[in-house]
Amino acid sequence: METFNDKVSRLFQEHEELITRKNEPVEGGNGIFTRYKYPVVTAAHTPVFWRYDLDAASNPYLMERIGMNAALNSGAIKWNGKYLLLLRMEGADRKSFFAVAESPNGVDNFRFWDYPVTMPEDVIPATNVYDMRLTAHEDGWIYGIFCAERHDDNAPVGDLSSATATAGIARTRDLKTWERLPDLKTKSQQRNVVLHPEFVDGKYALYTRPQDGFIDAGSGGGIGWALVDDMTHAEVKEETIIDQRYYHTIKEVKNGEGPHPIKTEKGWLHLAHGVRACAAGLRYVLYMYMTALDDPTRLIATPGGYFMAPEGEERIGDVSNVLFTNGWIADEDGKVFIYYASSDTRMHVATSTVDKLVDYCMNTPVDGLSSSASVETLKKLISNNLQLMRK
Repeated sequence: METFNDKVSRLFQEHEELITRKNEPVEGGNGIFTRYKYPVVTAAHTPVFWRYDLDAASNPYLMERIGMNAALNSGAIKWNGKYLLLLRMEGADRKSFFAVAESPNGVDNFRFWDYPVTMPEDVIPATNVYDMRLTAHEDGWIYGIFCAERHDDNAPVGDLSSATATAGIARTRDLKTWERLPDLKTKSQQRNVVLHPEFVDGKYALYTRPQDGFIDAGSGGGIGWALVDDMTHAEVKEETIIDQRYYHTIKEVKNGEGPHPIKTEKGWLHLAHGVRACAAGLRYVLYMYMTALDDPTRLIATPGGYFMAPEGEERIGDVSNVLFTNGWIADEDGKVFIYYASSDTRMHVATSTVDKLVDYCMNTPVDGLSSSASVETLKKLISNNLQLMRK
């Protein structure tokens, strides 16, 4: 008969097998990026000692005491030679919190640090915090900007689903001890705010997403740009929309900056998410664009359509038909690790290179915003290829 200690040993063994499973690149693809076979982090990757009481006296049946529901929407950073994900973990109680998992190679063997992040509260405590973007800024701090969600106290009595969103701000030097700064002050609600890694005109630069409500962008026109004097008392007084929403596109409902952009010789590489409505609800995809080095607000490349969309099992989860990203890592050799969540459930990785992503942005046709324009673009490519094939 299996003893309590035998059961504990089996739990740790199965967990170790999951953690150490070698990830494999998926063959084929579109030449732009390479997907990997297995998710890099799931709820099951969390340590056994997070979920189980390992004391036979208090948990004789070895029941899971604290359930983990999902691992999603992680910030990412290369730190001391390791690939770190700062994950949004969601418990069975629906509360999200932050936790760090690290990998030696960026594609597998992600192990959680022993404890989740202890994030200090703002003056007004938040009910839920999630989706942190990490930026190692040139001022020497690592900043984390995330969504701080609270119940909307102006909602009608009995309405327990209406919420407000602000951009929470914290900073650290070691990713373990965090200093909480006041939430970003803006005229509208904010759920997707990202810090640019360099000063611009001597100020901190933010990518914003002004929206009228917690879910709906409303009159919010797209991805915004704002300069602030001081991150310890950050206030947006003026926003400029730099990446607009358009009717009948992948970003007609809303769009938001993903991780902070990557600096290249030809411009800033941006990764973002776009949302459109469909019969099944909202469909989230990833897209890219580029801005000028001398003016990060000036678009220089806007490839049409999505860069990445959910495929296969990625379509299935707590919130289906969704890809979301708020973390990527550009290695010293030009390799790029793109970390993305599928359907608010699990984390994946895809790899590419800076050169490939720049080529994709600079040479993919723009969206002509109509069916006839799309056909003309397609006909041009077909004509050029048929001439090449006849030579």
